[in-house]
Amino acid sequence: MEVHKTEIAGICTLLTPVSLPQIPLLIDSPHSGRVYPEDFEFCCDLHTLHSAEDNGLDLLLQNAPQCGATYLQCEFPRSYIDVNRAPDDIDEQLLQHPPAQPLNPSLRSHAGYGLVRRLVRPGIAVYDRYLTLEEIHHRLQSCYIPYHTTLQQQLDRLYYHFGQVWYLDMHSMPAASAHSQDGHPVDFVLGDRHGTTCRRDFVHALKGFLEHLGYRVALNDPYKGVELIRRYGHPAIGRNALQIEINKNLYWDEITHEILPNFSVLKDHLAQLCFFAAHFIEKELVLKAAD
Repeated sequence: MEVHKTEIAGICTLLTPVSLPQIPLLIDSPHSGRVYPEDFEFCCDLHTLHSAEDNGLDLLLQNAPQCGATYLQCEFPRSYIDVNRAPDDIDEQLLQHPPAQPLNPSLRSHAGYGLVRRLVRPGIAVYDRYLTLEEIHHRLQSCYIPYHTTLQQQLDRLYYHFGQVWYLDMHSMPAASAHSQDGHPVDFVLGDRHGTTCRRDFVHALKGFLEHLGYRVALNDPYKGVELIRRYGHPAIGRNALQIEINKNLYWDEITHEILPNFSVLKDHLAQLCFFAAHFIEKELVLKAAD
């Protein structure tokens, strides 16, 4: 299959199908980037810092354009700056001096996992220094905003040509956190911020498909979705956004950082999921044209 590849160095890679018809489906992996900027200056060891990534998810998704979808891969690491956080979700404990303008830190920032991470995980700091607000603003301008601009442009392009667009925001979750509130382990979590970012029939169709493949699937528990689907999901006007979390235990050894034997099976199942989503969307296009 022929794809068109567009790269913005250190920011993102965009793959669009050329040899088959495109559909209004965009899939991204915003947390699997491994291009570490020179000005990062973290103090923890790199192996530990890699644990903050959606390890290997880009390899699982690299065939997404085969179903006609557009695929967007973030290249910089989430620990440098997280595109799935609001731009004012800044951890004040990272700053040596109080900012002149008010910030809006969320509970995630207070826990150390805001726009710019303070912690890799509990007890392990990313930095041995304070950051300046100027440093954070530089990261916003050089990485965060270009990624969001590219994502917005691609979603708008698809929406313009098809009158609707569907966005699958793909993530992986540590096995330790892959449990619903009732304590049951889960393989996938579909997050639509409790029905506000995506059509529920689409969400339940994907849930049923994954369950048919034998996976345990939860809705909005323990992950409901954060900034990306909040910003781009408006189902009332045909803009649907769904976050999908995948249990790392299905494909990744979190201690050795190596691919597990089940990797190829999961990769094939995710390809099937993409084609299932594509067929759902194609039916919707036919129904819309017939109105």
